[in-house]
Amino acid sequence: MKKTIIIISLFIICFITSSKISQKNIIIPSESIRFRVIANSNNKEDQQLKYQVKDNLNAQITSILKDSTSLDASRKSIVNNLKNIENNISNTILENNSSQDFKVSYGVNHFPEKIYKGVTYTEGDYESLVVTLGEGQGENWWCVLFPPLCLLEAEENDTEQTEYKLFVEKIIDQFRK
Repeated sequence: MKKTIIIISLFIICFITSSKISQKNIIIPSESIRFRVIANSNNKEDQQLKYQVKDNLNAQITSILKDSTSLDASRKSIVNNLKNIENNISNTILENNSSQDFKVSYGVNHFPEKIYKGVTYTEGDYESLVVTLGEGQGENWWCVLFPPLCLLEAEENDTEQTEYKLFVEKIIDQFRK
């Protein structure tokens, strides 16, 4: 009986410890490139368009950065494909029967503070690719392009609903060393 209790206790301790470690793994490195799509507003149509733009860009950018293994290579790939990214957004807007205008900004852009499970992502200016649809007054989606740690559903007004997904654990492991 004592062995069982000790084994269960060790299992619980390992589980708690690994949970705390995984929270530390989601911290964004200072050498990173963020990606953000901001909706025109929070109405249903604008939010749907934001997600469609995000989905199409995610597929395109994943392809563009698939061979990038460094921050500099990722920067160059993004800069070299800005026109293609703009064309993708324009086509997505047309396919969704919208006349929404948009702005693409690559460089240093402002991000508001985000809090998830006790981890605070500080407000600040970060290297990033930001797509603003229309007035840019709606909730946004954001992730990290390099290293490829994506933060799904990171809404400005509802940060408790943020979900994290690790795309390439191998690259993140390299940053921990």
